[in-house]
Parts: sequence; structure tokens; C-alpha cells
Amino acid sequence: MQLKKELIQQIQSIITSSKERAIRSVDTERMLMYWQIGKVIFEEEQNGRNRANYGEYLIKSISDEFQPQFGTGFSIRQLERNRQFYRTFPIASALRTQFSWTHYKILISIDNQDKKDFYIAETEKNNWSARQLERQVNSQLFERLLLSNDIESVLAIARAEKQPSEPTQIIKDPMVLEFLGLKRETAYYEKDLESAIITHLQDFLLEIGNGFSFVARQKRIHIEGEMMQ
Repeated sequence: MQLKKELIQQIQSIITSSKERAIRSVDTERMLMYWQIGKVIFEEEQNGRNRANYGEYLIKSISDEFQPQFGTGFSIRQLERNRQFYRTFPIASALRTQFSWTHYKILISIDNQDKKDFYIAETEKNNWSARQLERQVNSQLFERLLLSNDIESVLAIARAEKQPSEPTQIIKDPMVLEFLGLKRETAYYEKDLESAIITHLQDFLLEIGNGFSFVARQKRIHIEGEMMQ
């Protein structure tokens, strides 16, 4: 007698969900462990703050004691990160269990409090994975919002609610373009970007002087019988 396909899929779903919960539980416990270690280090460091270099001595001593037994989780770098974790998020009950330790590693690396609060709120609201959060931070979403007059469009793309329909469409996701001398606008057309980039290249080549030549802003070139522009 053959098992029903639906029954097999149901059991597989239960197994997968249980594994995912177990992984999240382990990561949550690790996160809380790092927070508690950071708290102990910070409080002990404050007790000995009158002693020169006591903080460095304390972390190195803890690392020397525990790293041989527990591995890189007790490296000097990780212990310093634990201390920063506690200093950045000093209230344990405020920690979000839906955030992984990787989420928090990214967040504690952000110095600006407003920027940090923004990414916390957006990650929680949109259920971003740690990889998605890292991508948004690296793409300077917060800074681009400050430059944009069309905040909702920028956020919509970041939240994957909509995407530009074609390459030549208005660039809905504004770039950080001070280098190109573009003013703060709602969006930029492709031709605006091209013009600004070429202008900077032209000025640069003219400043260099002899040995370089700026031929034209648009120049047709024949390469192996094909017309390039």
C-alpha cells in the first residue's frame, strides 16, 4: 500500500518547520549568550576603568582562558563585538528574537543612531533576512532616502513592492550622485546620468593636458566592420 503524496508532503513540511525552529532557537540562545558575556565584560571594565588599558587586558585574558576550549566564539574580536552588542542594546527584553545574530552584527556596526533605528524598523517590518539587510545597508538605502524627494518610491523598491519596468525608465531608486554634480531630484533619467558622467570625464581629461584628447560627447567608431557609438 503506497502512502498518499499529500501525507508525505505534510510530514516533510512538519520536519522542515521543526528544523527551522530549532535553528532559530539555537541562534537566539547564542545571541543571548553573546549579550550576557558583553554585559559582564562591560560591567567589569567599568569597575576597573581607573586602571590603564584594563579593557584590553580584560578581553585578552578572557580570550586566552576560553578560546582554546570554545574556539573562535571567544576570539578577541568576538569579545569586543559582544561588549559593543551590550553597549548598543543594553535592554535584554528589547532584543528582537526574530533577528539572528548576523542581523545584530550588521546593526552594531552602524554608528549613526537614526540610521540604525531606520534599519531595525525596516528589517522588522519587511522581515528582511540578514543578507537582505546587509544588501540594503551596502546600497546606502538610508543615505539615498535623505537625498530623495520621492521617499515612498525608494522604499517601495527596497521592499521589493515594485521594480523599474525597463532600463530606460526613470531611475526610481535615486543614487548618491554628489560626485556627478547632480542636484537633489525625485528621479534621474538615463540621459542625465550619461551627460553628468561625460562632463566629469571631459573636465578631467582637459585638466591632464598633453597626451589626451576629448574627441566628442557622442562619436561613431568602426570596429571590425561594426558601427559602435
